[in-house]
Amino acid sequence: MFGRGIGDTVGVEYVSRLPRAPLDGLIDDLYYLEGASPYARLMLPPSPAAFLMVNLGAPFHIRSGTDIETAEYADGCVVTTPTRALQFGYPLWTRSVGVHFKPWGLAPFLPMPAAELCDRPVTVEQVWGSPAVAELRDRLATADGPYEMLTLLEQELMRRLGETAGLGLVRHASSVIAATSGAVAIGDLSVAAGVSSTHLAQRFKELIGVTPKRLARSYRFTATVLAIDFSEPIDWGEVAGGAGYFDQAHFGHEFRAFTGLTPSRYAEVRRRFLREHPDHVLDSWPLPAD
Repeated sequence: MFGRGIGDTVGVEYVSRLPRAPLDGLIDDLYYLEGASPYARLMLPPSPAAFLMVNLGAPFHIRSGTDIETAEYADGCVVTTPTRALQFGYPLWTRSVGVHFKPWGLAPFLPMPAAELCDRPVTVEQVWGSPAVAELRDRLATADGPYEMLTLLEQELMRRLGETAGLGLVRHASSVIAATSGAVAIGDLSVAAGVSSTHLAQRFKELIGVTPKRLARSYRFTATVLAIDFSEPIDWGEVAGGAGYFDQAHFGHEFRAFTGLTPSRYAEVRRRFLREHPDHVLDSWPLPAD
């Protein structure tokens, strides 16, 4: 959800590793996070990924969009590929283990279509049931350390892994979208797969939660923003043109739709984070919430 690798800065420990096959085809990494969040509230812009977090500390809060009330999560949360920014409210000290899924990777672990959870984060208990999650949290909490905890989580995922209809189709089409950073004609994907655009969109919504077109928008926006050097002056027109947006106004509209912020305001908040917390392990994507 926040970054990659291994980090230990200013009270925050972050450990990340890849899972073994076949989970590596569904998951980007397993992670452990413990420490004090740099801010009481962090805004996470939408990205082409899903995640599951098992909470081992005090409850935290999530707000998905300005029109949805903040909800409390004690056992953890499950989030499918979002279309809007999420706002996380953290306790003074947080501790959790989790999974960063590829866009299609969460589907084999869900008992419901991903579309039902789009922009509606749920607790882990709502997905896997209270008894199972309580047992898993107890085992994680008494593990010897981060790597042992990640091994336990991996074993739980292996135990729950099942067959998912249409996963190969969605995985292949999504991989093409990812490889082109969203710059692919969606119609070409359905033609290449030998299915109708309606069928492809339906499968995407079932397994990812969003349509191929929406996933492509997410990949393009994420790749564009993460490539910006916020330590230097930014020519937004040049950024928009280089990313293939119709014009700067189109890019600005997309920016507000994804983050709720204008590009210039986003840059101000990003620079504030980097200035106040240089080299922080969470510095790659979250922002202080206004």
